Amino acid sequence: MVEAALDLAESQGWRQTTLTDIARAAGMSLAELHARLRSRGAILAACVRHFDQIALAGPPADKDEKPKDRLFDLLMRRLEALKPHRKAIRAMAWDSVGDAAALLALKRLLASMGWMLEAAGVPTAGMAGLVKRRILLVAYMSVLVVFLRDDSSDLDKTMAALNQRLSLIEPFLGL
Repeated sequence: MVEAALDLAESQGWRQTTLTDIARAAGMSLAELHARLRSRGAILAACVRHFDQIALAGPPADKDEKPKDRLFDLLMRRLEALKPHRKAIRAMAWDSVGDAAALLALKRLLASMGWMLEAAGVPTAGMAGLVKRRILLVAYMSVLVVFLRDDSSDLDKTMAALNQRLSLIEPFLGL
């Protein structure tokens, strides 16, 4: 379903992609798609979860590595996974402006930032954790804008932007 949504967003834009299109491309009925994901927002959230899984499935963090470096590695792993789908991500992001269903994906992305922090060894419990997740989300979104425009094969501009943003927010995250 995620791959179908990404492929369709790339080829025809996200705004023009219907739930029926996604079901058909995924080789399932609309009822089957509905049983798993009940809205366009849920499909966007599933895409976020898909890339969470890729980032979190990488090699375990080195305990001697600084949390900032672990967080950098996790977020770069996520961005590398997004790279082949950059056109689809761009379409999903731009076509979701003003779409209330996209708020579900934004909420999922906030939770995702908590998982990235936890994987880096940064606690996210309580109100302090919520603040850390929000700060990282804002930083990540600003890096995502750079990433969407970074057509280099090695993502140099993206890596530089991520390193700069993490350095800026490091004191707020307790890194």
